[in-house]
Amino acid sequence: MRKESVFEKMISKFPKVRILVVGDIMLDRFIWGNVSRISPEAPVPVVVVEKETLLLGGAANVVNNIYSLGGKVALCGVVGEDEMGQKITKRLDEMGIDRRGIFIDQERQTTVKTRIIAHHQQLVRIDRETSDHLKPSLFRNLSEYFKRNIKHFDGLILSDYGKGLLTKKLIREIIEGARGAKKYVMVDPKTKYFFFYKGATAVTPNTAEASLASRISITDEMSLRRAGENLLRRLKCKALVITRGEDGMAIFEPHQKPHLVPTEAKEVYDVTGAGDTVIGTMALAIGTGATIRMAAELANYAAGIVVGKVGTATIHKEELVRVIKESPRFK
Repeated sequence: MRKESVFEKMISKFPKVRILVVGDIMLDRFIWGNVSRISPEAPVPVVVVEKETLLLGGAANVVNNIYSLGGKVALCGVVGEDEMGQKITKRLDEMGIDRRGIFIDQERQTTVKTRIIAHHQQLVRIDRETSDHLKPSLFRNLSEYFKRNIKHFDGLILSDYGKGLLTKKLIREIIEGARGAKKYVMVDPKTKYFFFYKGATAVTPNTAEASLASRISITDEMSLRRAGENLLRRLKCKALVITRGEDGMAIFEPHQKPHLVPTEAKEVYDVTGAGDTVIGTMALAIGTGATIRMAAELANYAAGIVVGKVGTATIHKEELVRVIKESPRFK
């Protein structure tokens, strides 16, 4: 069977795959406007606001990507008892997403990333967040939810944005529990806790995260290979997938040569949320029985679409199929 037909068959099976996403839930706020002058008060541009948009971010954006691709998904995490937390839960309810694993922390503010964009360029980002570790009662709630519900899913994603939810204890409990239940675990990591993910099915750092974790500056293919093999060996995972932005991705698996996949992006406008798209697409593909390499290659097509859009973006399965059919690789 031709590769594009294999990809299309994978995508057609997405609605049967069930994924649990555990991680840092955020709201991405975009303020769109134009700049025509510099402020007389300081040497900064004056942005005349035209519109504002609110989008699901962080782990919630991973959920949004899986939902857009037709998969079944549930979200587990924490939000604050505030307006932005309510906006997130309302949006999830509108989508029909199972959010019984989302718990409210009255002392925590919901993470909000505000980006001010003018003429398709991001001028500044303003973050509002609480990154303290969870209270013991919330940790117990999350742990109990996971233990009760893991059997209902094919696999899970840990979406770590370093906001305090995924501690060493919770990460280890989830990975060991999932492996015991014979479920696959995908990790979008943060460098701070990188080696707590040991034993996960696949870990998907970007180039900067891989450089920091391996202590090898990735500047060319040789250093990329050294860093990737170093991390694969130390993590003892089935695959390490380094996402490289406009350079595509590099796939490392035990006892195999590194596999470099060139980008499918025609133009790169904004990499915001591209990692969420990659891990969500990979998790769905693996749930259909795909190999990690095939899942990563499919995710590369998906990432190529979202980086061509400004802001936190998702893709639909029809869009992904069309891009695959139009790829010069299959002409």
